[in-house]
Amino acid sequence: MNTTVSEFFNSVKGKRVAFIGIGTSNLPLIEQFAQKGAAVIACDRKSYDELGENGAKAKAYGAELKLGDDYLSNIDADIVFRSPGTPFYKEELTRLRNEGKTLTSEMEVFFDLCPCKIIAVTGSDGKTTTTTIISEFLKAAGKTVHLGGNIGKPLLPEIESVKPEDCAVVELSSFQLISMRKSPDVAVVTNLAPNHLDIHKDMQEYIDSKKNIILHQNAFSKAVLNLDNEITNGFSEAVRGQLCKFSVRQAVENGAYLNGTTICYNDYGKITEIMDISDIRIPGMHNVENYLAAISAVWGMVPVEAIIKVAREFGGVAHRAEFVREFKGVKYYNDSIASSPTRTALGTLSLYDEKIVVIAGGYDKHIPYEPLGPVINNKVKTLILLGDTAPKIEAAVKNADNYDPSAINIIRVENMEEAVCAAAANTEEGDIVSLSPASASFGLYRNFEERGNHFKALVNDLK
Repeated sequence: MNTTVSEFFNSVKGKRVAFIGIGTSNLPLIEQFAQKGAAVIACDRKSYDELGENGAKAKAYGAELKLGDDYLSNIDADIVFRSPGTPFYKEELTRLRNEGKTLTSEMEVFFDLCPCKIIAVTGSDGKTTTTTIISEFLKAAGKTVHLGGNIGKPLLPEIESVKPEDCAVVELSSFQLISMRKSPDVAVVTNLAPNHLDIHKDMQEYIDSKKNIILHQNAFSKAVLNLDNEITNGFSEAVRGQLCKFSVRQAVENGAYLNGTTICYNDYGKITEIMDISDIRIPGMHNVENYLAAISAVWGMVPVEAIIKVAREFGGVAHRAEFVREFKGVKYYNDSIASSPTRTALGTLSLYDEKIVVIAGGYDKHIPYEPLGPVINNKVKTLILLGDTAPKIEAAVKNADNYDPSAINIIRVENMEEAVCAAAANTEEGDIVSLSPASASFGLYRNFEERGNHFKALVNDLK
């Protein structure tokens, strides 16, 4: 174990360490810190019964449980680990900081202790796919890769096994980045558009949170920015190390770009033709962008042959334009990850030449839906809506200049069961049905995975 890691864990022995949230991402941390001799407090709004096996596990690990509506009040701890879903500026957390308590997060500590190169990805859309592609590139090049962050797995529990020659590839959300004061060796920003405005106080706070991924880099680092996205490209002047850009619209001085249908890399004047976009197995121009970002991130670390191999073999990430089943000649796709209007517009609605059937709607994050309306009118023949955002999406469609009531059938339903039944009843052989909510899952589901899995189960049960 490296000295920095052992010194850190020696420093927490006997300390009271609190974790906010008793979910699958915090349970390994609760176990780890209890084993290292900390007095662990696990805090959650849910009751013990509501937590189920998670509560039982935390208790078995030796944690003191602080549950119920006042779970954030009067936390008696020396160190408090904030979960990404708990707003950084929440009143109770501000009070803890003012009382001199150490308020941190799993990713902040991992960044401080990690002995190997860190490549991190953020953005409004495409984060998970880009992060996964980068990890696949590095694995194909023979690297040991530690993949985690917002992608679903905490990395701090495996910090003792991370070697200097390894690579850590992490996805970072705005909620993780807002409090971070250390940036990765390679930072990738896929794109930025309004998102999570139900949590952030305004769009500027959201942008500033994302910008933290590059603000603390040094001269030996690399920043990969999307030239085609105005907000992302606007980060250029803040870059301290190597600036690398990617574009599907024009050539770049340093980075990956699209020339016709050929993906090229310009390394300060040395141009390499890598592959045709037809080599990419996963569909959609947004995935071409994801590949450009990922190639830019690993250029010089991964041979071109490995890049092409991954492109031809990688089948994509679950819940991202994932093929579910063909039933009675109708193909069903699960794009539950599309939790924003831009994700639906640039994802599902860009993939198919013909008009399709779309299931959309969910939790309202207070982001505008007006730009989605014209795209739906162009690409959708039957729109099935559910959840809080259903009225907003319907209004965006009907208020668009290209709305034609005879060209689109809008159906309102109460839940996913009704949505899948409506899809089956309003399709014919050759049609495509896609779940692409353009909204968050909360309220109806805990997360987009649960939503996607429910949709898949319902589709697979069609008889």
